[in-house]
Amino acid sequence: MSTRIVAGPSSQLLATRVASLLDCEFDLTDYKEFPDGEVYCRVTGDVKGEDIVIIQSTPHSSDLIYLLQLIDACDEAKSVTVVVPYFGYARQDKRFKEGEPISARAMAKTIDADRVFTVNIHDRSVLKHFPCEATDLNAAPEIGNYIDTMGLLDPVILAPDDGALNLVRSASEPRGLHYDYLEKTRLSGEEVKIAPKNLDINGRDVVLLDDIISTGGTIAEAIKLLKTNGVRDVYVGCVHPVLVRNAVLKLYNAGVKSVISTDTLEKATSVISVAPVIAEALKK
Repeated sequence: MSTRIVAGPSSQLLATRVASLLDCEFDLTDYKEFPDGEVYCRVTGDVKGEDIVIIQSTPHSSDLIYLLQLIDACDEAKSVTVVVPYFGYARQDKRFKEGEPISARAMAKTIDADRVFTVNIHDRSVLKHFPCEATDLNAAPEIGNYIDTMGLLDPVILAPDDGALNLVRSASEPRGLHYDYLEKTRLSGEEVKIAPKNLDINGRDVVLLDDIISTGGTIAEAIKLLKTNGVRDVYVGCVHPVLVRNAVLKLYNAGVKSVISTDTLEKATSVISVAPVIAEALKK
């Protein structure tokens, strides 16, 4: 008996990287969608009696269905650990209007495994809703390591608001990088000033870092304002590159130098792998 990695449809490249670091077997997943919209998947290896690790992000509702199918397909395994690098619905973690579901809770409750790992989940309060032990892993130091190799001029890592400050701090402090967060000050009914809370960024390279970038609208506005504040170049980084529709074009149109992200979602911007973070957690 041994550990086997099962690579879900949305995380096949990441799963193979984790398997390589752990020097263990991995199984790709056959999957398809029927004409009526139902989805189908099958684990290609023999999971009976094995310690199974399923790696599957859930950016779409169908990806959650695939994950549930994979868990059921491994019902004869010795143990099942589920790694959800990007947990969809995590931002729906509160009830804002009467009659709304807490969708993050509803989705978490369906994932019945021996253990669950997420990566920089949007709100850690969601972890308590999983029916098993759930642990959130932090990929921010890996992003900080990458930024430190980019050859930037006197760089500073900025959070777009104080809500992302902990993420930015954990990316910056291990490498001794400067960090801050952007503060908005309304000057009038139509004029808003945005600037770092504490640091002078004039002539410096800036990396705007957030956990998720979806439409890119807020970050694009921040880029434009920073460019008027005398910064040298602006870069954008995130853990989860949702980047829907024309988000990347929007960022480049705003003047970003480049966009970097991890491979919790496998996009063209995914130059940093969270595989070492996941592999280390699985070893423990």
